[in-house]
Parts: sequence; C-alpha cells; structure tokens
Amino acid sequence: MTIVVYGLKNCDSCKKALRHLAERTIEAALIDVRATPPTAQQLRAWCVRFGRDALVNKRSTTWRNLTDNDKHILSDEDAVALLVAQPTLMKRPVIETQDHALLGFNADELDAFLDR
Repeated sequence: MTIVVYGLKNCDSCKKALRHLAERTIEAALIDVRATPPTAQQLRAWCVRFGRDALVNKRSTTWRNLTDNDKHILSDEDAVALLVAQPTLMKRPVIETQDHALLGFNADELDAFLDR
C-alpha cells in the first residue's frame, strides 16, 4: 500500500501521523505543501471528499491574517483558489492511498482507515 501524507514537515499533526504509520511499519511519503503545493485538481477532489469547510483550516494563523474579503468562501472554487494561493491554509494532514483519503490525524481513525 502506497501512502502519501500531504502536510508540513514541521506540523505536529503531520509528525504524529508519520510516527503512527512508522510504528505500524507502514512507509509513507511526506509531500510538504509549502514546497510542493497540491494542484487545483487535487484540491477540488478534496473539497468534494471532505467538504470545503473541513479542508480550509479556519483556526490557523494564516486564516487570521487573511483579509475579510479573502475569507469570503461561497463555493468550492473559492476554496480551491484560496488554497492554491495559500496552501498552508489547508487542514493537515491529508493522508491518501490509491483509493481512499483521510483528513487530519486521529490514531483510531487512521487505524480504521489502514485496516480497510
């Protein structure tokens, strides 16, 4: 099983997810979204899968530093445009296999995800 973790190398949740995967002896590749941002196509798919309100991290420092106009997200395309411009604004990590994806880190949810 190939697992890709989209996040930031210094993000605590991403580190916990990678550590949890390593404890289960599962290899995962970290894609740092700051260095290699997700494509608009990936972001659209994640908006459909998780919902734009879940994907956009409104508790982040990046969100707080946005203008009120930038925070006005009325559609998935608004969210995609914002996340293309500010990839660190997405909730992390996004954990993907070829067929499934999981948003955020919770050990029990990750175990259930892996045991499918």
